[in-house]
Amino acid sequence: MNYVVGIGEALWDVLPTEKKLGGAPANFAYHAGRLGYDALAISAVGRDALGDEILDVLRQKNLEHLMPRVDYPTGTVQVTVDEKGIPSYEIKQHVAWDHIPFTPEMEAIARECKAVCFGSLAQRSPESRATILRFLDAVGPDCLKIFDINLRQQFYTRDIIEESLRRCNILKINDEELDIVCPMLGKDKRQLITDYQLSMLVLTCGTEGSYIITPEEESFLPTPKVKVVDTVGAGDSFTGAFVASLLSGKSIREAHQKAVDVSAFVCTQAGAMP
Repeated sequence: MNYVVGIGEALWDVLPTEKKLGGAPANFAYHAGRLGYDALAISAVGRDALGDEILDVLRQKNLEHLMPRVDYPTGTVQVTVDEKGIPSYEIKQHVAWDHIPFTPEMEAIARECKAVCFGSLAQRSPESRATILRFLDAVGPDCLKIFDINLRQQFYTRDIIEESLRRCNILKINDEELDIVCPMLGKDKRQLITDYQLSMLVLTCGTEGSYIITPEEESFLPTPKVKVVDTVGAGDSFTGAFVASLLSGKSIREAHQKAVDVSAFVCTQAGAMP
């Protein structure tokens, strides 16, 4: 198998009218899987009804997953959406995805992994952080390691960000996060690429467009104008489509276009996994 893995939080986005399966790693894996890869979501769920429902939905969506049951409640996020369709999140603490165990099965998957996407949020707890870092250390030298930084509330530190930058080869970040990270580290976006030896930086700027920046080239594409239902998961779909396209041999420009097209579609749908 040539796995494309999302590792980290698995949870319910509790929207104003319903709840939707969420969490950036599962969203990423879902979209990579839709584009033909052996996608796998790694997290943990509780021994509760919400955990049962997450596993049921993943099976219905044909998304392969490795999610041990642990003695903590399944994660939830209260999502409120403003009049422009922009979500804000209240993320519950001390939940199952804070306690992802590292297992022999995970280690075996890491050794067959072509790409892995991870963020800062699931590293808020020592147990899940240790699991994520062990997984990253177990992958092969040619694996794409995408740090989709995903800053949420107060759940990040300079140490988590720097350690993650040292272990990734692609940084995915949005313009608001860049305005936090650059002053924190005392670097501009070009210095992030050179100082952490990144192969590329993926920068999304909402309606203003997106950039793929490498040491040699820069690709910019505008964001298509679509009728937005909500933007939940749009960034994750961008990353999943971009990585799947790169793995299939597409050029950076072609992969960028695919990512823009997929994320624009996701914005026209409710929830992160249409």
